[in-house]
Amino acid sequence: MKKILLSFLMLFLSTFLFAQPANSVEMADEMRSSGKIYVVIATIVIVFIGLAIYLFTIDQRLKKIEREN
Repeated sequence: MKKILLSFLMLFLSTFLFAQPANSVEMADEMRSSGKIYVVIATIVIVFIGLAIYLFTIDQRLKKIEREN
């Protein structure tokens, strides 16, 4: 019974987490309208691709070292 009550209490309290104002984020709208959002997205994509390549090469080097031992 205690778990059910706690679950309902958490469910009820979680509704307050979504109580954000109805207006959208001004910075995102401004960046989207001026086209700068695409620069931000491209930069994030380049960083993630770079990290993925870096991790892949480290994995390959580690496999090579493990095979030698």
